Amino acid sequence: MATNGLSSALTLYGARTLTLSQAAAQAGLSEDEFVRQLERRGIEVTESERAAVSAGDHTARAD
Repeated sequence: MATNGLSSALTLYGARTLTLSQAAAQAGLSEDEFVRQLERRGIEVTESERAAVSAGDHTARAD
């Protein structure tokens, strides 16, 4: 796991510049693993994105 990529993805997700899916891809992680990294750092995951990850909905979003 590239620390710099993860760090910037966490920052960009936290600022809501990237969606969870986009940030996970930038970090080189699955969405599930990215959510775990966010939780470890106390970064809030939106309920709609958490539900999408839980449901296994990994489709691209236009938002």
